[in-house]
Amino acid sequence: MGKQPVRLKAVVYSLSPFQQKTMSGLWNDLPGKIHHKISENWISATLLLTPLVGVYSYVQHYQEKEKLKHRRLYRDQIEKSPQQ
Repeated sequence: MGKQPVRLKAVVYSLSPFQQKTMSGLWNDLPGKIHHKISENWISATLLLTPLVGVYSYVQHYQEKEKLKHRRLYRDQIEKSPQQ
């Protein structure tokens, strides 16, 4: 069981200063790619977005209702307080 030398080849990758478009394929036709993904998976997109929109609208409605409630309480306190 002797040791045998093994030759290794080192591969070095580098970018030339003239060809540094590494991510250009990501940005080509980005709106088209997004449209294709959504149209292909519209059921999944709907199931993802519907709860988010529903929760957001519920929170907005609740916050507005609370603001009105606090305004009414404040107005009632001002009306009930003795005027000086």
